[in-house]
Amino acid sequence: MNASVLVIGVGNAEAGDDAAGVAAVRRLRGRVPARVTLIEASGDLTPLLETWRPAAAVVIVDAMRSGARAGTVRRFDAAATPLPARAFRAASSHTFGVAEVVELARALGGLPARLAVYGIEGACFESGCALTPEVDAGVRDVVERVLGEVRTTALP
Repeated sequence: MNASVLVIGVGNAEAGDDAAGVAAVRRLRGRVPARVTLIEASGDLTPLLETWRPAAAVVIVDAMRSGARAGTVRRFDAAATPLPARAFRAASSHTFGVAEVVELARALGGLPARLAVYGIEGACFESGCALTPEVDAGVRDVVERVLGEVRTTALP
């Protein structure tokens, strides 16, 4: 991977609002500059520690559960401050989620210099659910925000 910007959509495409990050990346396809690489990630995210190593800037999009209203979008400068771990829980106790991978990278000195994380508050995380309308609106918002960031390289 030689892209200067990496956008990673995290989630399970078959588990309702957990697909928010994957949906965002899919909607970005064909709309980003050539220097941007789009990746879908699910399950154990520890391979991202190597995947993002050559990137100048990384954007991660994931569903979150913080108790906010469904569809709420939050942006975090994860290079500067830790993510709220409880909001970005891994789907399984046997895998590392976004917050765990970011903090592991920070501890190992492998955190990207520029790392923005977008969280979209979900409501339904059950298998077979579709994205709720509120989360779909949040995905549309994040897509536009990410496009603005990658086009101007205004990260973070």
